[in-house]
Amino acid sequence: MPWWFFRRKSATAPTSHPQPLPDAPLPARPRSGTGEMTLPSRVDAGERRYLEEQPYLLPKDLKEVNRLDFQHYVLRAILRRNYLAPLQAPRLILDVGCGTGQWAYELAKEFPLASVVGLDVEQAKNSVSPPPNYRFVPGDVLSGLPFNDNTFDFVHQRFLWAALPLSAWPRVVRELVRVTARGGWVELLEGNTQSAPAGPLTQRVQNMLQELASLQGVDGSGEVASSLDRYLKEAGLVQVQRHEIEVPLGDWGGRIGSLLALDIREACAALSGAVAMRFRMEPSEYQALLDAVFQECNQLKTMYRFVAAYGQKP
Repeated sequence: MPWWFFRRKSATAPTSHPQPLPDAPLPARPRSGTGEMTLPSRVDAGERRYLEEQPYLLPKDLKEVNRLDFQHYVLRAILRRNYLAPLQAPRLILDVGCGTGQWAYELAKEFPLASVVGLDVEQAKNSVSPPPNYRFVPGDVLSGLPFNDNTFDFVHQRFLWAALPLSAWPRVVRELVRVTARGGWVELLEGNTQSAPAGPLTQRVQNMLQELASLQGVDGSGEVASSLDRYLKEAGLVQVQRHEIEVPLGDWGGRIGSLLALDIREACAALSGAVAMRFRMEPSEYQALLDAVFQECNQLKTMYRFVAAYGQKP
């Protein structure tokens, strides 16, 4: 199986002030001597590192860590905050698929009396000074979250459309709801993956990425983003709200448009190995195509859409 058919994507004890995290067994997984999951990986010809265990196109390496941090700051600038749910002094917060942990770090600082947990299949980076009320827990939502029922006041998950099989989304959202405390909130945020208006070059790249996604069983058409509120309602949440956030894509949209275009371009560029193998396209040809796509976005004043949805557990 080609390398692109697989996936990517120092905990400190909380102080005496934050609420302690209830004990719960972790899933049985192979572990290294450091206590972290041991996940097989491979390096492609372009020296990008990829995890092989689950479907995820993007790499898992320092360059991707930097892009994910950059993406966090771009999204925070777009939303003007880190979440949309009406939180009121949450005591326990969980970030599923926490990536670099930057979102969770900032929530830990915003709510210093809360305990914040970041969960992912692998710790992306080791911070020299994480907030004292933050800790990382290795885990995979597809295998079930290693926490008791009704634990967290706020459960957050974003940008996992390319990491979770499309068919697994209803089950995953039910798992998020399971660990949410009564009266607590679950919030999801995903990109639509289909920008508009899309010129012929943009549509060509979107079709290529959609084909790569479908080969892995993940969503490449925007179905997940369009279904977030439905997933939450079907999982039993109430007061479900849906927000669509349209953002200019490209330099024509000023600073935010330029930053978003840079983030998306870097994500697309990271797929050059997969594109080369699937479509027999040289990396230099693909890079030139991406250049032309973003010129086209500027000409057509293309917009990109994020969808956020949140709901409360009764």
